[in-house]
Amino acid sequence: MTARQPAERQPAGRLVLAGAPLGRATDASAGLARALATAPVIAAEDTRRLHRLASDLGVSVSGRVLSFFEGNEQARVPQLISALQDGQDVLVVTDAGMPSVSDPGYRLVAAAIEAGLVVTALPGPSAVTTAIAVSGLPVDRFCFEGFLPRKSGSRRRLLAELAGERRTMVFFESPHRIAESLADLAGALGPGRPAALCRELTKTYEQVVRGTLAELADWAAGDVRGEITLVVAGEPASSAQPEAAELAELVSVREQAGQSRKEAIAEVAATAGVAKRLVFDAVVSAKRGS
Repeated sequence: MTARQPAERQPAGRLVLAGAPLGRATDASAGLARALATAPVIAAEDTRRLHRLASDLGVSVSGRVLSFFEGNEQARVPQLISALQDGQDVLVVTDAGMPSVSDPGYRLVAAAIEAGLVVTALPGPSAVTTAIAVSGLPVDRFCFEGFLPRKSGSRRRLLAELAGERRTMVFFESPHRIAESLADLAGALGPGRPAALCRELTKTYEQVVRGTLAELADWAAGDVRGEITLVVAGEPASSAQPEAAELAELVSVREQAGQSRKEAIAEVAATAGVAKRLVFDAVVSAKRGS
């Protein structure tokens, strides 16, 4: 009697993050076109946009298409992990740019890594690096801050924390909040801070408006539409030690934004590169003089 051989285990599928064009379908890679035509499962932020992109690229989607957006991302993750474990590749495509960069994808990536599955990417465009490249601002060091908080109080507290950031900063913002956000940025970082507002990158109505935060705030007071990526210069390095009155004012701005005095003093000291005691003395001196 011959012993039964155990069935071979089905190799797991790969999770593939696909960079989608920011605007023009012709910017898509040949690899993305092939993946859209052959992927067994496609997780799409917007299924209609996915089919439109495939049509523009001249390919037919043959795999199963599942909606995968902010509202259902958490619930979809187990289903997609199961598909991967069953040996099916899963292609993740968002409306534009790279999945998981302020778009659905991060939770799925983390779950796939936890399950020991392969995660890879089809490189493509990103609004972050595209905006930095065309901004004209320093690109040697930068940080991505995503979308600013919707509520003004939370937004101002965050910006107070970023006041001393020396790297170029990149933000995403919606058109109906951009004027308020620019005004808050000017208040926290200074009205003269250089910035670039990049609107509808790589699309028909692409526009890059460069100027100070105050100038951009005035410009945005009109009717602004489209997807916006904002690039803001970091705080310039200064060899001169700030005056006591300036240190006290920096603490005051942070306190008004909701920080405790202790936190504000510590942050100003770290940003200015001076001892906390020096900042504390400056605050005490300013209180006595007021």
